[in-house]
Amino acid sequence: MNQQKKKYNEYLIKLAKKYGTPLYIYDSYKIKKQYQKMVNSFSGIKKLIINYACKANTNLNILKLFHTLGSGLDTVSIQEIEIGLKAGFNPKKIIFTPNCVSIQEIKKAVELGVRINLDNLSILEQFGYHFPNYSIGIRINPHIMAGGNKKISVGHIDSKFGISHYQIPHVKRILKNTGLKVEGFHMHTGSDISDPKYFLEGAKILFQIAIEFPKIDYIDLGSGFKVPYKKEDIKTDLYSLSKIITNEFNNFFQNYINKNFITLIFEPGKFLVSESGYFLVSVNVIKHTTSTVFAGVDSGFNHFIRPMFYDAYHCIENISNPNGCFRLYTVVGYICESDTFGFNRKISEIHEGDILCIKNAGAYCFSMSSNYNSRYRPSEVMLLNGKDFLIRKRETMQDLLKNIIEIPIS
Repeated sequence: MNQQKKKYNEYLIKLAKKYGTPLYIYDSYKIKKQYQKMVNSFSGIKKLIINYACKANTNLNILKLFHTLGSGLDTVSIQEIEIGLKAGFNPKKIIFTPNCVSIQEIKKAVELGVRINLDNLSILEQFGYHFPNYSIGIRINPHIMAGGNKKISVGHIDSKFGISHYQIPHVKRILKNTGLKVEGFHMHTGSDISDPKYFLEGAKILFQIAIEFPKIDYIDLGSGFKVPYKKEDIKTDLYSLSKIITNEFNNFFQNYINKNFITLIFEPGKFLVSESGYFLVSVNVIKHTTSTVFAGVDSGFNHFIRPMFYDAYHCIENISNPNGCFRLYTVVGYICESDTFGFNRKISEIHEGDILCIKNAGAYCFSMSSNYNSRYRPSEVMLLNGKDFLIRKRETMQDLLKNIIEIPIS
């Protein structure tokens, strides 16, 4: 182990002792680095906006950090919009792209002044009735199957997301009947996509549609960039992808009737925050069965559901004993379900009381947590400018009971 990694692990253990476990830690330096990599990669685009997809991690302080970086915000609920506004985002730098929400929620978004993408013909028609002559974006379903898992593939023909690109004639009829104006087109095909061809295929479909609408302001290509979960993992080659997309976008612009510059938008979430996150857990028990050695920890899928829900791989290291002999362990949680973080993993020898570090914990981890088994949700800490800051307190029994209303039961 190199000296730098050794010092970092010692620092993580120090934080585990200071704040207790289970504990989420986010390194702001890595977030900034990923954001700048995105900006630099697409420097060939004259008007570029990076919107952080805040569903990945909605902690207010994470959003405030992105606001200071100059990011916009991708939101999918009224609550995310309100957190974004509280973090200081201008409403016009927030895009609301809901799915299967009521017209009442969309009306609320109009009141808050944010930009809106609609992905449903029925809602588009209702919206036009209530807000004629309003400018909106349209989310397109490109009928592309892409993504690291069926549950995170959202651009295929049977997906609930987006309006089929074959339904553009219907969209035009609604626009004509209501007076609605289209200011942009949006697309997102899935997550954990490593092959640039899927991004290019989707972009071409969006550009072909956009050419028919002479007054749009933006084209939003969503995201889905794959990040590495293992040392040998492939990831999205951002440099190669940027060259392809920049060339395609500039060709589209040359043929576009309106020569005012169109903004190209990306909406990364996992790419920006996943690798910044570490989840620290303590080992409660080592349990031997006839065929398996379990390391049981003080957490479960109530805090970190991705391995159980998506079969996602997350690297697990024993930072208490990094130089120990490597043995096979199945790392499991304390929930009364089968909650396995990793099966038969080669990890340096684990003892009860050791601290394990689960990596890539910055995205879709705390934000998908729950109180299942009446367990408290954990603390969150941010590393910023050489200091550690508690950015969410660990829950208590008072938090579990605060919304319960007791009634007399006889």
